[in-house]
Amino acid sequence: MTHWLLRAARWARHPPSAGRVKFVLAIIAFCVLLYAIEHYFGWPDALTPEKALRRGYRP
Repeated sequence: MTHWLLRAARWARHPPSAGRVKFVLAIIAFCVLLYAIEHYFGWPDALTPEKALRRGYRP
């Protein structure tokens, strides 16, 4: 826990650049967009892996 407090204190003293903040926010927005698309339209069947049929495999 102390490690995170020290990191937060250092981050407060030396905040990241505006470019890095925009980059992180863009990544978060992209993840939210992917989640929203998957939630409203569902997961495509073509991207669903099929179970491998092996000897002795019983579903």
